[in-house]
Amino acid sequence: MKTVLALVGRANVGKSTLFNRLTKTRDALVANFPGLTRDRNYGKATLEDREYILIDTGGLSGHSNDKDSGVEEHMASQTWIAIEEADGLLFLVDGREGLSPADQQIAKRLRRTGKPVYILVNKTDGIDAEQAATEFYPLGFDRVYTLAATQGRNVNLLMENVLDDFNVKPIDEEAQDEKDYGIKLAFIGRPNVGKSTLINRILGEQRVVAYDKPGTTRDTIFVPFERDEQKYTLIDTAGVRRRGRISETIEKFSVIKTIKAIDTASVVIMVLDAHESITDQDAHLLGLCLHAGRSLVIAVNKWDGIDLDQRDMIKKQLEVKLPFIDYADIHFISALHGTGVGHLFESVIDAYESTMIKVSTSRMTRILQGALETHQPPLRQGKRIKLRYAHQGGNNPFTVIIHGNQTEKVPMAYKKFLMNYFRQTLKLRGTQVQILFRTGTNPFENKPRVKTTRHHRHG
Repeated sequence: MKTVLALVGRANVGKSTLFNRLTKTRDALVANFPGLTRDRNYGKATLEDREYILIDTGGLSGHSNDKDSGVEEHMASQTWIAIEEADGLLFLVDGREGLSPADQQIAKRLRRTGKPVYILVNKTDGIDAEQAATEFYPLGFDRVYTLAATQGRNVNLLMENVLDDFNVKPIDEEAQDEKDYGIKLAFIGRPNVGKSTLINRILGEQRVVAYDKPGTTRDTIFVPFERDEQKYTLIDTAGVRRRGRISETIEKFSVIKTIKAIDTASVVIMVLDAHESITDQDAHLLGLCLHAGRSLVIAVNKWDGIDLDQRDMIKKQLEVKLPFIDYADIHFISALHGTGVGHLFESVIDAYESTMIKVSTSRMTRILQGALETHQPPLRQGKRIKLRYAHQGGNNPFTVIIHGNQTEKVPMAYKKFLMNYFRQTLKLRGTQVQILFRTGTNPFENKPRVKTTRHHRHG
């Protein structure tokens, strides 16, 4: 499981700037006034093949009586949820402003968590960094670092030390250290859609607590299972609520546990409730699955309890609201009565075999040539993009690496065409195809032009 780190501190100390730098995204809004980040923002970060999960949070006021009002109260509750989710805390302070009473109050509360706390003295560009850091030693934490998040100064050094403390290993070593869990099958979905009931139906016994109350599952549960001589590990996750209701104590761990479960899984089963409409939260969860590149099976649960009109409406919503998962098999089931549950495993096996398939470079290149004959890449500034050969870059997700020139100019529409072409040609089911491009260097690009004898004669 990946290490989870939370960025905490007062508003306007540079948390979102550091989040964007570490995750190499602009997913967290950044502006020079306090209070912009109100909810938790999750991102994956990598340092030299070592991955971890980072949570950006809103600012804490540091009120000693734990009382905030309005938006501040919401921001504070979101931040303290992130603190409970995290393994370690990156406590940002402002090196230019120096130690404030709010910093002292926040430090006092962070100390109570018993979790490792790293003091990050930010905004030290143009000032004496060590002098700025000395102000914060009285907070009582051993790990004090100076950095400038806007410039990236000392950021990598800081993260090397943090990841060393948590013994975060390179991705390849993590994979080698894993025991044989068989096909790791994660069940995700909003609360009360029937994930635990479905797992109990599959197992044939009451292994996971399931009753009619949203948010019953508080943590991620791993259950070994064997079917038709195939080993599985079933992963049950807490349901993910809409953000406005996420602060309920029983669901504090749901988001991060779901993200971890998707990351760990070989195949994800997304459970939907036939009694309810497809929501933005469903689309968001599927987006997490897409981002991770995991194989996917859709299970629409409680199908036996609805009439024909409702069934038609759900099928229409799947087409309209979730067109981006057209590669996934959809099953209409009843976890409570067992209807259609057995057929899920046919799709799970297909999806797993598709994402783990091995394809030779020669075949991959032939498929690429077939795609080029069907539909040439578009012209860019009067020049044709040339794609020369392809090879497999990995599994889970199934990855295709295509070499050529001007590949950085391949438009998204053509990339999607290639993804679909490879998927359909290889008859992959339930899995995405990830396309990566590599541009070859022209050996004559930077060499001065040498005049030939003919040039000299006619020059």
